[in-house]
Amino acid sequence: MIGRIVLRIVGPLAPSVVIVVAAWWLALEAFGISPLVGKRPPQVWEYLTSSQEHRDAVFGALGITIRDAATGFVSGMVAAGVVAVLFVLFRTVEQTFMPVAMLLRSVPLVVMTPLITLIFGRELLGVAVIGGIVVFFPALVNIAFGLRSASPQATDLIMAYGGTRMTVLRKVAVPTAMPSVFASARISVPASIIGALIAEWLATGKGIGAEILRAIGGFRYDEVWADIVVVTGVSILAYAAVGVVEALVLARFSDRPQD
Repeated sequence: MIGRIVLRIVGPLAPSVVIVVAAWWLALEAFGISPLVGKRPPQVWEYLTSSQEHRDAVFGALGITIRDAATGFVSGMVAAGVVAVLFVLFRTVEQTFMPVAMLLRSVPLVVMTPLITLIFGRELLGVAVIGGIVVFFPALVNIAFGLRSASPQATDLIMAYGGTRMTVLRKVAVPTAMPSVFASARISVPASIIGALIAEWLATGKGIGAEILRAIGGFRYDEVWADIVVVTGVSILAYAAVGVVEALVLARFSDRPQD
Protein backbone atom coordinates (compact mmCIF):
# COMPACT_ATOMS: atom_id res chain seq x y z
CA MET A 1 0.00 0.00 0.00
CA ILE A 2 2.81 2.41 0.86
CA GLY A 3 4.39 1.90 -2.56
CA ARG A 4 1.12 2.71 -4.33
CA ILE A 5 0.63 5.80 -2.18
CA VAL A 6 4.16 7.04 -2.91
CA LEU A 7 3.68 6.43 -6.63
CA ARG A 8 0.33 8.23 -6.60
CA ILE A 9 1.79 11.27 -4.81
CA VAL A 10 5.20 11.48 -6.46
CA GLY A 11 4.23 10.36 -9.97
CA PRO A 12 2.43 13.58 -10.98
CA LEU A 13 5.42 15.63 -9.81
CA ALA A 14 7.68 14.32 -12.60
CA PRO A 15 5.78 16.05 -15.44
CA SER A 16 5.55 19.18 -13.29
CA VAL A 17 9.32 19.25 -12.87
CA VAL A 18 9.80 18.83 -16.62
CA ILE A 19 7.38 21.70 -17.30
CA VAL A 20 9.12 23.99 -14.78
CA VAL A 21 12.57 23.27 -16.23
CA ALA A 22 11.31 23.84 -19.77
CA ALA A 23 9.60 27.09 -18.75
CA TRP A 24 12.79 28.27 -17.00
CA TRP A 25 14.88 27.59 -20.11
CA LEU A 26 12.37 29.04 -22.59
CA ALA A 27 11.82 32.19 -20.51
CA LEU A 28 15.53 32.96 -20.43
CA GLU A 29 15.78 32.43 -24.18
CA ALA A 30 12.60 34.37 -24.95
CA PHE A 31 13.71 37.45 -22.99
CA GLY A 32 17.26 37.25 -24.29
CA ILE A 33 18.87 36.96 -20.86
CA SER A 34 22.62 36.62 -21.16
CA PRO A 35 24.03 33.21 -20.16
CA LEU A 36 26.46 35.10 -17.95
CA VAL A 37 23.55 36.07 -15.68
CA GLY A 38 20.67 33.75 -16.50
CA LYS A 39 22.05 30.23 -16.24
CA ARG A 40 20.41 27.47 -18.26
CA PRO A 41 19.78 23.98 -16.84
CA PRO A 42 22.88 22.43 -18.49
CA GLN A 43 25.07 25.16 -16.97
CA VAL A 44 23.69 24.52 -13.51
CA TRP A 45 24.17 20.78 -13.93
CA GLU A 46 27.74 21.31 -15.09
CA TYR A 47 28.43 23.56 -12.08
CA LEU A 48 27.15 20.97 -9.61
CA THR A 49 28.90 17.99 -11.20
CA SER A 50 32.22 19.55 -12.18
CA SER A 51 33.68 20.18 -8.74
CA GLN A 52 33.37 18.79 -5.21
CA GLU A 53 34.07 22.30 -3.96
CA HIS A 54 30.98 23.58 -5.74
CA ARG A 55 28.82 20.80 -4.28
CA ASP A 56 30.19 21.44 -0.80
CA ALA A 57 29.38 25.14 -1.07
CA VAL A 58 25.81 24.55 -2.25
CA PHE A 59 24.83 21.53 -0.18
CA GLY A 60 26.60 22.76 2.95
CA ALA A 61 24.46 25.91 2.88
CA LEU A 62 21.41 23.81 1.96
CA GLY A 63 21.82 21.71 5.11
CA ILE A 64 21.63 24.85 7.25
CA THR A 65 18.54 26.06 5.37
CA ILE A 66 16.81 22.69 5.80
CA ARG A 67 17.48 22.83 9.54
CA ASP A 68 16.18 26.39 9.75
CA ALA A 69 13.08 25.59 7.67
CA ALA A 70 12.32 22.47 9.74
CA THR A 71 12.63 24.49 12.93
CA GLY A 72 10.23 27.15 11.68
CA PHE A 73 7.82 24.55 10.28
CA VAL A 74 7.60 22.55 13.51
CA SER A 75 7.38 25.59 15.79
CA GLY A 76 4.72 27.25 13.62
CA MET A 77 2.58 24.13 13.23
CA VAL A 78 2.75 23.24 16.93
CA ALA A 79 1.89 26.79 17.98
CA ALA A 80 -0.98 26.94 15.47
CA GLY A 81 -2.36 23.62 16.72
CA VAL A 82 -2.24 24.66 20.37
CA VAL A 83 -3.85 28.04 19.74
CA ALA A 84 -6.52 26.48 17.49
CA VAL A 85 -7.46 24.07 20.30
CA LEU A 86 -7.71 26.98 22.73
CA PHE A 87 -9.92 28.83 20.25
CA VAL A 88 -12.30 25.88 20.07
CA LEU A 89 -12.39 25.25 23.80
CA PHE A 90 -12.50 28.87 24.96
CA ARG A 91 -14.31 31.37 22.75
CA THR A 92 -12.99 34.31 24.79
CA VAL A 93 -9.43 33.36 23.88
CA GLU A 94 -10.26 33.72 20.19
CA GLN A 95 -12.07 37.02 20.73
CA THR A 96 -9.04 38.36 22.61
CA PHE A 97 -6.22 36.93 20.54
CA MET A 98 -7.49 37.04 16.93
CA PRO A 99 -7.52 40.86 16.52
CA VAL A 100 -3.95 40.98 17.83
CA ALA A 101 -2.94 38.18 15.50
CA MET A 102 -4.47 39.88 12.48
CA LEU A 103 -2.74 43.13 13.40
CA LEU A 104 0.62 41.37 13.59
CA ARG A 105 -0.09 39.51 10.36
CA SER A 106 -0.57 42.80 8.51
CA VAL A 107 3.00 43.88 9.30
CA PRO A 108 5.47 42.61 6.65
CA LEU A 109 7.88 40.03 8.02
CA VAL A 110 10.84 41.87 6.48
CA VAL A 111 9.97 44.84 8.70
CA MET A 112 9.53 42.69 11.81
CA THR A 113 12.71 40.64 11.36
CA PRO A 114 15.17 43.20 12.80
CA LEU A 115 12.98 43.54 15.91
CA ILE A 116 12.64 39.77 16.25
CA THR A 117 16.40 39.42 15.91
CA LEU A 118 16.95 42.06 18.58
CA ILE A 119 14.64 40.24 21.03
CA PHE A 120 15.40 36.57 20.28
CA GLY A 121 18.91 36.75 18.85
CA ARG A 122 20.46 35.49 15.63
CA GLU A 123 20.66 31.82 16.54
CA LEU A 124 18.15 29.01 16.24
CA LEU A 125 15.57 30.61 18.55
CA GLY A 126 15.33 33.70 16.36
CA VAL A 127 15.09 31.52 13.25
CA ALA A 128 12.29 29.49 14.89
CA VAL A 129 10.32 32.66 15.61
CA ILE A 130 10.77 34.10 12.11
CA GLY A 131 9.94 30.84 10.36
CA GLY A 132 7.15 30.07 12.81
CA ILE A 133 5.41 33.37 12.06
CA VAL A 134 5.28 32.54 8.35
CA VAL A 135 3.73 29.14 9.09
CA PHE A 136 1.55 30.07 12.06
CA PHE A 137 -1.21 32.28 10.69
CA PRO A 138 -2.41 30.24 7.66
CA ALA A 139 -2.14 27.03 9.71
CA LEU A 140 -4.12 28.54 12.58
CA VAL A 141 -7.07 29.45 10.36
CA ASN A 142 -7.16 26.05 8.64
CA ILE A 143 -6.78 23.97 11.80
CA ALA A 144 -9.36 25.97 13.74
CA PHE A 145 -11.81 25.54 10.85
CA GLY A 146 -11.13 21.81 10.79
CA LEU A 147 -11.67 21.43 14.53
CA ARG A 148 -14.99 23.24 14.26
CA SER A 149 -16.13 20.93 11.45
CA ALA A 150 -16.79 18.07 13.86
CA SER A 151 -20.14 16.33 13.43
CA PRO A 152 -22.79 17.84 15.74
CA GLN A 153 -24.45 14.43 16.01
CA ALA A 154 -21.25 12.75 17.17
CA THR A 155 -20.63 15.62 19.60
CA ASP A 156 -24.13 15.33 21.07
CA LEU A 157 -23.75 11.55 21.43
CA ILE A 158 -20.53 11.85 23.40
CA MET A 159 -21.96 14.57 25.62
CA ALA A 160 -25.11 12.49 26.23
CA TYR A 161 -22.96 9.64 27.53
CA GLY A 162 -21.17 11.91 29.97
CA GLY A 163 -18.22 12.92 27.85
CA THR A 164 -16.45 16.23 28.34
CA ARG A 165 -15.41 18.86 25.82
CA MET A 166 -11.92 17.37 25.91
CA THR A 167 -13.39 13.96 25.03
CA VAL A 168 -15.22 15.50 22.08
CA LEU A 169 -12.01 17.20 21.01
CA ARG A 170 -9.97 14.00 21.22
CA LYS A 171 -12.52 11.56 19.80
CA VAL A 172 -14.28 13.66 17.18
CA ALA A 173 -12.73 17.08 16.47
CA VAL A 174 -9.10 16.03 16.06
CA PRO A 175 -9.80 13.15 13.62
CA THR A 176 -12.17 15.41 11.69
CA ALA A 177 -9.50 18.11 11.49
CA MET A 178 -6.81 15.83 10.03
CA PRO A 179 -7.41 16.92 6.39
CA SER A 180 -7.17 20.56 7.47
CA VAL A 181 -3.99 19.87 9.44
CA PHE A 182 -2.32 18.30 6.43
CA ALA A 183 -3.59 21.01 4.10
CA SER A 184 -1.89 23.47 6.45
CA ALA A 185 1.26 21.35 6.41
CA ARG A 186 1.38 21.33 2.60
CA ILE A 187 0.99 25.10 2.50
CA SER A 188 3.53 25.54 5.27
CA VAL A 189 6.36 23.50 3.73
CA PRO A 190 7.31 26.10 1.08
CA ALA A 191 6.37 28.90 3.47
CA SER A 192 8.82 27.59 6.07
CA ILE A 193 11.61 27.59 3.48
CA ILE A 194 10.77 31.19 2.59
CA GLY A 195 10.88 32.06 6.29
CA ALA A 196 14.27 30.37 6.63
CA LEU A 197 15.65 32.28 3.64
CA ILE A 198 14.41 35.57 5.10
CA ALA A 199 15.98 34.75 8.46
CA GLU A 200 19.28 33.84 6.82
CA TRP A 201 19.22 36.96 4.67
CA LEU A 202 18.40 39.45 7.42
CA ALA A 203 19.49 37.76 10.64
CA THR A 204 21.87 34.81 10.73
CA GLY A 205 24.09 35.36 7.68
CA LYS A 206 24.19 31.58 7.12
CA GLY A 207 22.53 29.14 4.76
CA ILE A 208 21.21 29.51 1.22
CA GLY A 209 19.61 32.89 1.90
CA ALA A 210 22.93 34.46 2.84
CA GLU A 211 24.97 32.55 0.24
CA ILE A 212 22.80 33.83 -2.61
CA LEU A 213 23.49 37.43 -1.58
CA ARG A 214 27.22 36.79 -1.31
CA ALA A 215 27.27 34.97 -4.66
CA ILE A 216 25.44 37.82 -6.39
CA GLY A 217 27.92 40.29 -4.92
CA GLY A 218 30.79 38.18 -6.28
CA PHE A 219 29.14 37.73 -9.70
CA ARG A 220 29.00 33.97 -9.09
CA TYR A 221 25.73 33.40 -10.92
CA ASP A 222 26.42 29.70 -11.42
CA GLU A 223 26.26 29.34 -7.65
CA VAL A 224 23.18 31.56 -7.40
CA TRP A 225 21.20 29.42 -9.82
CA ALA A 226 22.46 26.19 -8.28
CA ASP A 227 21.29 27.42 -4.87
CA ILE A 228 17.87 28.28 -6.28
CA VAL A 229 17.53 24.91 -8.00
CA VAL A 230 18.45 22.79 -5.00
CA VAL A 231 16.26 24.72 -2.56
CA THR A 232 13.36 24.44 -5.01
CA GLY A 233 13.99 20.72 -5.33
CA VAL A 234 13.97 20.29 -1.56
CA SER A 235 10.69 22.21 -1.36
CA ILE A 236 9.11 19.89 -3.94
CA LEU A 237 10.38 16.75 -2.18
CA ALA A 238 9.17 17.99 1.21
CA TYR A 239 5.75 18.75 -0.26
CA ALA A 240 5.60 15.23 -1.68
CA ALA A 241 6.70 13.74 1.65
CA VAL A 242 3.88 15.54 3.45
CA GLY A 243 1.47 14.18 0.85
CA VAL A 244 2.64 10.60 1.50
CA VAL A 245 2.31 11.01 5.27
CA GLU A 246 -1.12 12.57 4.80
CA ALA A 247 -2.33 9.64 2.72
CA LEU A 248 -1.10 7.14 5.31
CA VAL A 249 -2.60 9.00 8.27
CA LEU A 250 -5.94 9.64 6.58
CA ALA A 251 -6.09 5.98 5.60
CA ARG A 252 -5.69 5.17 9.28
CA PHE A 253 -8.63 7.43 10.22
CA SER A 254 -10.81 6.44 7.26
CA ASP A 255 -13.68 3.99 7.63
CA ARG A 256 -13.21 2.73 4.09
CA PRO A 257 -11.39 -0.58 3.55
CA GLN A 258 -7.89 -0.13 2.20
CA ASP A 259 -6.39 -1.97 -0.78
